[in-house]
Amino acid sequence: MTASATNPNTVRRSSDLSKRPAEVFAAADQQPVTITRRDGDPLVLMSRRQVDQQAKLLEVAAQLVGVLLDETASPAERLTTAFPWMLALAPADREACARELIDAARASFSTNQPALLLTELTAWQETAVAVAAGWDKADVQWLNQPTIVEHPTP
Repeated sequence: MTASATNPNTVRRSSDLSKRPAEVFAAADQQPVTITRRDGDPLVLMSRRQVDQQAKLLEVAAQLVGVLLDETASPAERLTTAFPWMLALAPADREACARELIDAARASFSTNQPALLLTELTAWQETAVAVAAGWDKADVQWLNQPTIVEHPTP
């Protein structure tokens, strides 16, 4: 079932655009809004961010499908072809990354929520960048007591 079918706020009549445009636009900022019309197929109004997320999701999906169809190596090894930044991760972390990306992709595709996969992909990529920069080897000093700092002045 689509999001518009489960949430009545995501379906609006075309007349709502002229009568209550701010309300319709505010709803479209949150999620795609289906605009029904008497004289034609329904239209969908969504933010540019949502369109960009869907485009990025399809791009990542194409990469995942491409590398996962090749069965000559493990999923982690195959994914490093599409995402070379994974090579900065330790082998066990590459395996975990591959598993989590595949799970996030399946969840994103089945729920039509691009952010699930894109967030997971970004988190792993940023982790790889941090590892490549050596931040995983930095000597960390934990604070045992809260430290009071002054409020910054403008």
